[in-house]
Amino acid sequence: MKVYTSQQVGCRGERVAAKFLKRAGYRIVARNQHFGRNELDLVATDKQYIVFVEVKACSVTETDVIHRRPAEAVDRKKRLRTVKAAIAYLNQNKTALCPRFDVIEVYLDRKKRLRPVRVNHIIDAFSSNGNIRR
Repeated sequence: MKVYTSQQVGCRGERVAAKFLKRAGYRIVARNQHFGRNELDLVATDKQYIVFVEVKACSVTETDVIHRRPAEAVDRKKRLRTVKAAIAYLNQNKTALCPRFDVIEVYLDRKKRLRPVRVNHIIDAFSSNGNIRR
């Protein structure tokens, strides 16, 4: 079985997430936007929102037991860095759309060349103060 680097898994996860969003009617307006040390994985829009998407991907096999969801890696520090990047993005790209922060979890099958197994879109995952929405 081929071993994939975390960078390969991450890049594949972002491509899968972008395709998922497009199929759901979103328009991808930016990918991998860097603002200093802060980054936005995907920026998408629909009729009402500009969505800042943090993508977390993991490679699995059908026998793996998932002990931790990928979204759990989006800790408070990461959420606040995403918010800072979103503010910088909005300062450069004015819009009347409402901002929203989503997380997309992508599960990739490592035995099948990182074929997507499952995509979980967590809409409005956290607020602009970095708190998780429940």
